[in-house]
This record gives sequence, C-alpha cells and structure tokens, in this order.
Amino acid sequence: MSELTLIQNLPHHHDHHGEHSHVKLLAHRTTLAKRRWRGTAEDGHEFGFDLDTTLSHGTHFWQKDETSYVIEQMPEEVLEIAVVTTEQAARVAWNLGNLHFGVQVVPGAVRVTEDPAVLQLLLREGIPFKRVTCVFLPLSAGAHSHTHSHHHGE
Repeated sequence: MSELTLIQNLPHHHDHHGEHSHVKLLAHRTTLAKRRWRGTAEDGHEFGFDLDTTLSHGTHFWQKDETSYVIEQMPEEVLEIAVVTTEQAARVAWNLGNLHFGVQVVPGAVRVTEDPAVLQLLLREGIPFKRVTCVFLPLSAGAHSHTHSHHHGE
C-alpha cells in the first residue's frame, strides 16, 4: 500500500506544454461532485481530497518532479436526444427542465442521465433518443437555487 497524499489546495499554475508526463486519476462524476474523497491514480499513488471546491474532468491537481496528475472523469451511459431545429431544442429543453435534470449540450444533441422519469417523458412525448457512453459534463446550474417554490396555476 502506498503512502496517502492529502490534497487541500490546487496548484496555482500548470505547465500544459512542458516535458511533463501525465498520470490520470479516474473518478466517477458523482465522486467529483464531492469536496472530500479518496482515489488512486493509474500509477498506484493514493490521494485524499479535502478541498473548498469540487474537481472536474481535466483538472491538474498535483505535480511531483516531472509528473503531473490529472483528473479523468469516467465515461458513463447517458441518453442522447438529437436536435436539428430550434423548435426541437426548445421542446427538449423545456421538457427536461421541468424535471430538473442536468443536461449536456453538444453539437446537434442534448444529453441527460438515464432515469425512469426521463424515459417516461421521452417515450410519452415521442422524442427519439439513443444510449451513448461518454464523459457526461452537465451544464452548471449557475445561480439557480433549490430554495424557491413553484406556483403552477395556484
């Protein structure tokens, strides 16, 4: 068992074009959403994370000598909905937005995690989709807060 390296701060700068080798630490999206977690890089080095913020795909989090350690998010199966027209895109966005699921927008498509409510919606509305495996990077909620309430026709 290797020694655990505790990461509490991220490096301020990183040389993306230098002669550094890169070592990946593979993590699931739900793990990356946490501020405290443990993981093992592909070279066997163990890390503990205790950060003020979350990490994301592609983040360089530690450097030792000529080796740079980088987060690689695990690919996962998601639903991909093709959108060709603005009307299709608006319809899909409105429907998924009402369910409060995170979406990833890519050229010509919208991606969402598979969930029974999403599947029911897509089938009921006749919206075609396919399953794809990819690194799912949902849009940030930004200033959205879950402390609000909805008043639909009350």
